[in-house]
This record gives sequence, structure tokens and C-alpha cells, in this order.
Amino acid sequence: MTEPLLRLSGLTKAYPGVVANRGVSFDIRPGEIHALLGENGAGKSTLVKTIYGLVKPDEGRMAWRGAPFAPGKPSDARAAGVAMVFQHFSLFDALDVAENVALGMENPPPMGELAARIREVSDTYGLPLDPGRIVGDLSAGERQRVEIVRCLLQDPRLLIMDEPTSVLTPQEVEILFETLRKLRSEGTSILYISHKLEEIRALCEHATILRLGEVVATCDPREASAREMAEMMVGSALHRPARAAKAPGEVVLQLDGLTAASPRPFGTALKDVSVEVRAGEVLGIGGVAGNGQDELLLALSGEMRTAAEMVRLKGAPVGRLGPTARRRLGLLCAPEERNGHASAPDMSLTENALLTGGVRKGMIRKGFLDWGKARGFAEEVIRGFDVRTPGPGAAARSLSGGNLQKFVIGREILQAPQVLVVNQPTWGVDAAAAAAIRQALLDLAAGGAAVIVVSQDLDELMEISDRFAALNGGALSAPVPTGGLTVHRIGLMLGGAHDMEVAHVEA
Repeated sequence: MTEPLLRLSGLTKAYPGVVANRGVSFDIRPGEIHALLGENGAGKSTLVKTIYGLVKPDEGRMAWRGAPFAPGKPSDARAAGVAMVFQHFSLFDALDVAENVALGMENPPPMGELAARIREVSDTYGLPLDPGRIVGDLSAGERQRVEIVRCLLQDPRLLIMDEPTSVLTPQEVEILFETLRKLRSEGTSILYISHKLEEIRALCEHATILRLGEVVATCDPREASAREMAEMMVGSALHRPARAAKAPGEVVLQLDGLTAASPRPFGTALKDVSVEVRAGEVLGIGGVAGNGQDELLLALSGEMRTAAEMVRLKGAPVGRLGPTARRRLGLLCAPEERNGHASAPDMSLTENALLTGGVRKGMIRKGFLDWGKARGFAEEVIRGFDVRTPGPGAAARSLSGGNLQKFVIGREILQAPQVLVVNQPTWGVDAAAAAAIRQALLDLAAGGAAVIVVSQDLDELMEISDRFAALNGGALSAPVPTGGLTVHRIGLMLGGAHDMEVAHVEA
């Protein structure tokens, strides 16, 4: 056996009210793609932040190629040969690719030389990238390439990747996997975090599984099923969402020629979006990131106003109404960006419960806030959606991404909306929590609500949707029943093909 590249021995890190890591020990060997698995709140983020120098452990030690390793800051980790691609990109839209790469380097070379190195590395690893393009004009997959190339310019020995495929198309995922396999063949080790267990099975040869901060199992993902790994993560049997058979009712939400410019400099305008959604129905909307999903949520929530008749709720025009008025009428939305848009990071969960639930849960009376009701509602969400947190007084930013997602979705569902629109409802959420969220959405629809799920996870949309439509370049395809829908037809729809083109190609 070769000496480990990185050895973790008894790492422990505690925060007020929670132990994030408890005695974590495992090895990462040279040229290995090693999966780190666990539920939301299992301690994965704390552990990789420790390796990258963002967190100092309370106990335990690390060894890098046999020598003590204790980076005090990320630059120390990078100097040793550790690079990290974070789940949330840290790029400036108004700058070009080369300028963004330079900002992440300790001592960047002259821009001409850097541009040449970016082209060389991107060509070598199959990640086509033009160093002169403005980042705001790039797709989500191309933005991830910028982050990866920035890391590869450091010639890392260990590359940490946190949920790297959450915004990628299937084609972009395959390109990424080819790159990672090439890096492995050259001796680079990769620590890979993902909730997409079939991807883990296809890519990784070893997995370490955390539960409540402790290592509870290890396995070879090539020999274990996705279900077996999911049950190792949660410590119990995994239940698949069950859909109740029920005919849809009356039209609740109607979009009629919804057309609107994006309020964002690099956004996508909505183009003549027309669709009807009925009570008891789940409409799934798929699309590659950046094709108008955010703008559609803004137009439906009331954050972006349109002509009144373009959005109708039970026949009444609401396009000119703001978010509070729409919530009062029963149209609720949960945006994709959970930390900063769906929640205020520095506010407590109680305060965040009040922000969107104040009107429908009776927390505001004659200008006064009922903090008792707000706290009670936050506690109801925490209990009902198994949000791992010390309590309702905890700040939103203190929760793991998946636990904050459960809080945001639960907060909207428990307000009993007539229409609920959610964008990426299970993004960054573990298998058990994803199943629970999907079941909650199905239960909401079974109770008579109209539900719109916008997601890049096609498996998710096929599992819970009654009808499917594709968003491409701000235009929405005509919805089709999900029963019998093929992956080939979905791909054509995502690419912007219209019904006649799809029928012609399939024929």
C-alpha cells in the first residue's frame, strides 16, 4: 500500500449546541477519487473546511504525505497542494474569465501570459474556455469550468469538489467526469461530495460515510447500490415518495403571454410564456441554468411586476400586485437562492419565519408583531421537516445548506398555499430529506393546491410531476404528460425544439 496523501486522525470540531465532527479518521490515497457522503448536517462541510484551512479543529490531527498538516488559512492549504471548487461559485459577472482567475491567485502572471495558460490547461483537460469572455455571459457549466481551471493552474495534489454537478446538464457532467478521470490517471487525488449517488457509483472507488459528525461506514461505491449507500447515510430504510391518484381540478394559475425583460444585467428575458396549472396538479419545469428560471420566479412571486392580465390567480389579474398581496391571496414562491433571497442569513429562524409567514399565519396585528406566534411557527417548521438546528433562535446562516433548504420549503408548505412555486426544491439536499420534501409537495397537491416545481434534476421532475414543460432562452414549451416521456424527447425539449420538431425527429 502506498503512503496516504492525506491522513485524518480523530478530528473533532464543536460549535455551540452541536458537534459537527467527532473523532473523524480516514485516509485519502494518491490518485484516488474518494467520495465523502452524509446527510445534511452530517459534518461534511466542516470537515472539508478543516482540510482547506477555513476551520481549526478542536481535537485531532492531519498528516500530509506523512508530515504534520495544520493549515491556518486557505493560502497555506493551497501552498501545500490542496485546491477546492465550492458549491457556490465565487465569480464576478462583469469581469472576463482571465480577470476572475487572476483574482483567485496569490501572484498572478501578466494577463497575456495568464490567458495563454488558461487556454493550455482548458485544452489539456477538455474544458473549452475563452479567457476573454465576460463571465456574466457564460452558462452555469462554463462558470464551473472557470473555477476548475483556476484550481488546476495551482497544479493541486488534492482537489476537493462540493456538489459539482448540481447545475450541469448530463452532457456537461460527462465532460467533467472525463476531466476528473484524467486528473486521477496523473496522480491527483479527488475528494468528491455529492448527493447524486449514481454519480458516486460511476466515478468513485472508495466512500467514507458520515452520520451526525461521525464515520459510520466505508464502502466501494462500485459494489454498493445507491439505495444501500443512502440507507448507510440515514441509518434506516429509505422510502420513495408516493403519489395519490387524483384528477386535477379547476385552473388556479394562468400565465397568458408572459413577457418581461430581466431586471439583472446578465439575465434572460421571458418570451410569451403561456400555461395553465390546475388544483391538485404538479407541473414540472426543466431547463439548464440561466434560461429564465429566476425571472419566472420573480414574475410569479411579484418581485418583478408585469402587465396585470399576464398572471391570473383564479381568474383575477395579479400581475401588478407585489409579493405580500399575492401571498395574502395564496400564491407563494420559494426561490433557488436559499441564503440571501429565500432567507436573511443573519436573522434567526423565528425572524425568517415571520418574513414570509407574517400575513398568512396571523403574526401581524394592527402594526404589532406577535413574536410568540412567529417562534411557534418556526418550531412547527423545524419539527415537521426535521431541520437540524439548536433551535428557532439560531441564525439562518448557521444551518447547513440542506437544513436551511428544508426550513425554507417547510415554511412555505405549512402556510397552506393555493399555488406554490418552488425553484430547485431539493438542491444540495440528501436522499432522505429530498424524498421527504418531494412527498410534502405531493401531499400539498393531493390536498388541492397547484404546485409548480422548477428543477434541473430531471429524475426529480419525472418522479413527482403530472406534466412537464421545458424552459429554453426564456420561452416555455407546451406541457406534456410525464407518463411515457422519454429521455430523448426531454433532451429535445430542453434544447428548444418545438412540438412539431420533436414529433419529426422521433418519427
